Amino acid sequence: MTGPLKRLYIKTYGCQMNVYDSERMTDVLTPLGYGVTDSPIGADLVVLNTCHIREKATEKVYSELGLIKEMKQEKALTGQAMTVVVAGCVAQAEGAEIMRRQPAVDLVVGPQAYHQLPELIARTHRSRGERLAADFAADAKFDALSSERHPTGVTAFLTVQEGCDKFCTFCVVPYTRGAEWSRPEDTILAEARSLAEQGVREVTLLGQNVNAYTGGLAKLVRALAKIDGLDRIRYMTSHPKDMDDDLIAAHGEVQELMPYLHLPVQSGSDKILKAMNRAHTADSYLKTLERVRAARPDIALSGDFIVGFPGERESDFQATLDLVQAVGHAAAFSFKYSPRPGTPAAAMPGQVAEAVKDERLARLNALLDDQQKAFNAAQVGKTLPVLFEKPGRHPGQLSGRSPYLQAVHCEGPADLIGQIVPVTITSAAKMSLAGQVISAPAMS
Repeated sequence: MTGPLKRLYIKTYGCQMNVYDSERMTDVLTPLGYGVTDSPIGADLVVLNTCHIREKATEKVYSELGLIKEMKQEKALTGQAMTVVVAGCVAQAEGAEIMRRQPAVDLVVGPQAYHQLPELIARTHRSRGERLAADFAADAKFDALSSERHPTGVTAFLTVQEGCDKFCTFCVVPYTRGAEWSRPEDTILAEARSLAEQGVREVTLLGQNVNAYTGGLAKLVRALAKIDGLDRIRYMTSHPKDMDDDLIAAHGEVQELMPYLHLPVQSGSDKILKAMNRAHTADSYLKTLERVRAARPDIALSGDFIVGFPGERESDFQATLDLVQAVGHAAAFSFKYSPRPGTPAAAMPGQVAEAVKDERLARLNALLDDQQKAFNAAQVGKTLPVLFEKPGRHPGQLSGRSPYLQAVHCEGPADLIGQIVPVTITSAAKMSLAGQVISAPAMS
């Protein structure tokens, strides 16, 4: 066999955990003779790995399914079959509804069941067996997966925790991913060692509440830092409530833990935070950041913000702007509140008009953009260790990441890919930096 007999198309929506899940789905399907293609046209197996966090994301899935239905019908005219799978959080939350709305879907697979894809697909091909597979334990999923992964670059995601027990009133994760569950440390370390042996230099630890990792995320980080070849460690997404003393101390003590912290706050208004069931206040959040900065003064901060949450008045939104001003962000993600069916916030009074949400989001984004530009501009003239990940867009150009997760572009030989080298930053834009490689020993 000179190549794969069957073509697999996976489209990933949403968070980094879905990116990780898509990679593992590819791993379990490869032994069946599937090879990845970059288009659903003519594919034998189409998988939509979905996200249920925002309403628009869900509707995009149904829109995509309409197009795929047409492709499936066209392929059937030639006597060929296309298997369509909906995976991820929309599958978990709306399994039966998906099958009702779009009969072209052959399988619905929740985020804890994708290790069973080979069996489910085989059953589908035999026109019998289960069409829904959404209720499986998280440990069963990880136990069923091989510890061997085949990364395509020098960075990789590594899921260490799934689920959430926080029950923020706007969020569907506790209902779609289930309760908090942590993978055993030895299996994580084994996977990380395998990644390092294959040339991965940086891992990003993933979890819906990654810093709620059982046994302590700091302990896990310290163990990962001892793996030869693994020079950079990051983690996301975190909850302010779980930023314990050990993890804060690790930011100052573990060289491999990058000086970048994504810590969602969502709002600067204590009234709104209480309505969100966030279990922290604006002041407690700021005090946590003070402790982090005391441990690692050069740390770059990122956050998540929701504008237009039910009951948000102009004074509440101004409190968010005040908090943003107080923090100073290197990057951030901001969203308009969108009701998710079944969540408490969807039924709350005081739903904010879309026009008001739009106007507030524009003001917040303007402030966050200014802060990101200022942070990037502050790097000009500095020499930063950059991990080069891939060729750039232009001939002779390389693309990498700074310790602060900024994209860095500069000219250099291709053999620098996979190395951490010093780069003097010469210019800055909102989304990236440009620099010049220094002829000096590699920096770690």
